[in-house]
Amino acid sequence: MSTEPETAAAQEAEAAAAQETGAQAPEAAAPEVSAPETAADAADTEDTTEAATDGSTGPDAAAESAATEDAAESAESKELSETEAEIAAQRELQERIAERKAAKQGPVDAGAKLSGTAADLLAAVRAVESGEKPAASAFREPEPAPRKAAPEPVRRPQPVVQAASGPGDEAVDAVRAVLADGGAPAALAERTAAALGEGADALLRGDPWQLLRVGGVRTEQADGFARALLGAECGPDDERRGRAITAWLLEQAAVAGHTALDAAALTAALGQRAVPDPDAAVQSAIAEGDILVFQDAIETPGAPAPVQNEEDAEGEETELPVRVLVGLEQYALAEESLADGIARVINSLSKEESSGPQTDGWESAAGEASGSTAELIRAVAGHGLVLHTGGDAARAEPAALVAAAAGLGLRAWAATHSSTGRDRVAGLTGSDEAGAATVAGLLSGAEGPGRDRDGALALDLLVVLDAPQLDVESAAMLVESLPDSARLVLSGDPGVLWSAGPGRVFADLLAARCCPQVVSRVPDPGPIGELVSGIGIGELNQVEAPGKEVVIVPVRDAGEAVHRTVQLVADSVPRAIGVPTEDTQVITPGHGGAAGTRALNTALKERLNPGPGRFGGFDPGDRVAHVPAPGRTTLGRVLRADAEGLHLECDGDPVVVPKEQVEQTVRHAWALTAHQAVGLSWPAAVVVLPGDATAALSRPWIYTAFSRGERHLSVVQGAEQALPRAVAEIPAKARTTRLQSLLRPQVPATS
Repeated sequence: MSTEPETAAAQEAEAAAAQETGAQAPEAAAPEVSAPETAADAADTEDTTEAATDGSTGPDAAAESAATEDAAESAESKELSETEAEIAAQRELQERIAERKAAKQGPVDAGAKLSGTAADLLAAVRAVESGEKPAASAFREPEPAPRKAAPEPVRRPQPVVQAASGPGDEAVDAVRAVLADGGAPAALAERTAAALGEGADALLRGDPWQLLRVGGVRTEQADGFARALLGAECGPDDERRGRAITAWLLEQAAVAGHTALDAAALTAALGQRAVPDPDAAVQSAIAEGDILVFQDAIETPGAPAPVQNEEDAEGEETELPVRVLVGLEQYALAEESLADGIARVINSLSKEESSGPQTDGWESAAGEASGSTAELIRAVAGHGLVLHTGGDAARAEPAALVAAAAGLGLRAWAATHSSTGRDRVAGLTGSDEAGAATVAGLLSGAEGPGRDRDGALALDLLVVLDAPQLDVESAAMLVESLPDSARLVLSGDPGVLWSAGPGRVFADLLAARCCPQVVSRVPDPGPIGELVSGIGIGELNQVEAPGKEVVIVPVRDAGEAVHRTVQLVADSVPRAIGVPTEDTQVITPGHGGAAGTRALNTALKERLNPGPGRFGGFDPGDRVAHVPAPGRTTLGRVLRADAEGLHLECDGDPVVVPKEQVEQTVRHAWALTAHQAVGLSWPAAVVVLPGDATAALSRPWIYTAFSRGERHLSVVQGAEQALPRAVAEIPAKARTTRLQSLLRPQVPATS
C-alpha cells in the first residue's frame, strides 16, 4: 500500500483522467460519490503544494471549500475568532480593491488625490496666486515635531475560540433530499449547503455540476450525479458541465499553489475530462464571469529591448510576446492588490524619512551591530521594502532590527506564523518596546498594535519572519494594511517548502529584484546545520556527529519503519539524547500508507497515550493538529470533551470544536507532514522515509523536514537511493503566478 502524498495522488488522478473517455461523460453509469477526505487531511501539508502543474489533484484535496465557507458564515457573530475575522478582513480587502478600480475609471479633480507634502505645496501655490499670503511665508516649512516613543499597545482579552457553526438544519435537509435523488451520500449535505450558500438545493437541482464546488468531489462523480438528476437531458457537451469543470480545474490549481494557469494547459486538462470543445468551455466560463483571462508579456533575460519598426509609418514599438493565462477572480484581485501595495511600499518612503535627522540614529544602530545585521539595518534605513534570507540561526538579525527600530522611537513589530515563533522572536529582541504577533492575530486584530483611524496598522516597521509561508491573499492583506511610509521587511529561508495557499510571494519578490536583498552570513550551527546547508545546494553529505546529533536508522519495509519510529520516540531519544518524548516530533511525507501520518499516529497513541477515544477517537492528553481553515494548522493538546464539544489548547489558547466538526478539522499530531511542520522546530525530530513514499521526495521537502530538529535528527531511512537523488535532482515544483509581471511596469528592477 503506497503512501498518499499530494504529488502521487495528483499524478494518479491525472493519469486516470487521461485514460478515461466515456467513463467520465454523463452517459456513464452514476458512480458512487464517496465522502471526501477531511479538512484536517486536505487543508495542510503536501496535499496543497506538490500537485501536478496543470492543477489537478486527487481526492486528498478535501473539504477546503467547505471549511472556508463555514468560517465566512460565522463572521457576523458577536465574538469573532481569529480565523473568522481574517476571512472578514479578506472580504473587506476585496471590496476596497473593487472600489479603487472603480474610482480609477472616473475623472480626477486637480489636487483631489494629493496628501501630505504634495497637498501642502498645492495649497501654498493657490494661496500665493490668490494673494492671501506672500510667497516667502507661504512656502516656509514648519519645524517637524519630534516623533514620540511608541506607546505600549492595549492588550485585548482573548476569548475562547468557538469554531464556526454550519448552515441551518432546514437548508441541510433540503440539500440532503437533492443529493438522495442524485444518488450522492447524505454525508455531503452539510458541506454542500456550506459551499453553495443560500438556496443551495435549488442551485444544485438546476445545475448538478455545482457539486464540484464541494471539496473532494471529482468530475466523474459529479457527472454521475448529473446523470441521475437530469436523465436524458444530460450530455457531455452541456455548457453547464464545461463551465463547472473549468472552474473546478482552477480551484485544484489553487490547491496546488498556482494563482493562474496557462490557457493551453487548462484546455488540455479539459480534454482529458471528456469536454468535447475545451475552447468553448473556457470562453463560456469567461463570458459568465466565472474566470478571468490575462495576457502577460514574456521577457527573455538578456534579450534586447524592443525597438521601433522603421518601416512602420506610425512608429509603433515591436510588441513583446505574451502568454495567455486564466484564473479565478479571487486570486487575480489578490495578486493585483499585492503588486499595487508592494509598489506603494517601495515608493512611499519619503526622502525626509530616508535621509532626515533619523538617519544618524539608523547609522548609530548599524554601527553597534556587525556583519549582515548591520547591512540589514542600513538597508532598512533607506528603503521601504527589504528582503532578508537566511536559515534558522539568522532569525537573530531581523530581531535585532526590530529592537534597534524600537530604540529609535519607531513603532516596530515582528510577525510570525505561529505563537511559538512569536514568543521566540520576542525573546530574541530583548526589548520591551518592540512588539511581536502572529500574522493571523495581526490581521484579525486579536494581536498587534491595533489600527489607526484610516484602518491601517498603527506601526512604522513590520518584519515578517518565515516569509516563504505567505500566500498571496495573506500577503495582500498585510501590505494593504500598512500605512504610508511604513517599512516592510520579509525574512525567511528560501530553501523551505512554499506556502500552503496559492502563490509564491517571497520567491517571486526575490526573482523580481525590485528592492534590496540582504543575505545572512550566520550559518546554522552543528552537524544538523551542516547537513541542511549541503541539502540546500543539492548535496547530501555525511557529517560528523560525535554527540549523536544526526542518526540514520535503516529499515527494510514500512512495518519496520513504524516499529523503529515508536521505539525512537518512546525510548531511544529520551534515553540516549535526553530529549523528552513530548519534545520529539515525527515527520513523514504523506497521510496515507503503511507509514503515513495515520498509521504512525495510531501506533504512537497506543504507546504514548492509550485510551478508548470516546470523543471522535480522541482522549485527554492527545497531541492534535487543529485545521480551522484551509492552510491554517495549529498544534495543541486535548483537554477534555463535554456537551459543548472537544476542548483543546492550541498555541496556548483555549479552543472548543463542536462535535460535528471534530472529524473534519482535528487530527492526531504525534506525526505530521513537512508542510504542517514548516515554520516550527522541536528539540528532536524523527523523519520517516518509507520506501513507498519516494515519489513525494524533493529537495525542499527534505530540507524542510531535516531542519525541524534543533538538537537531534533521526532519519528512519527506507528510501535508499531515492533520498540522495531527490536532493540532487528534484527542485521545487514550479507554480504559475503573475506577481513578477504585475510588478515589472511599476517597480524597476535593482541590481
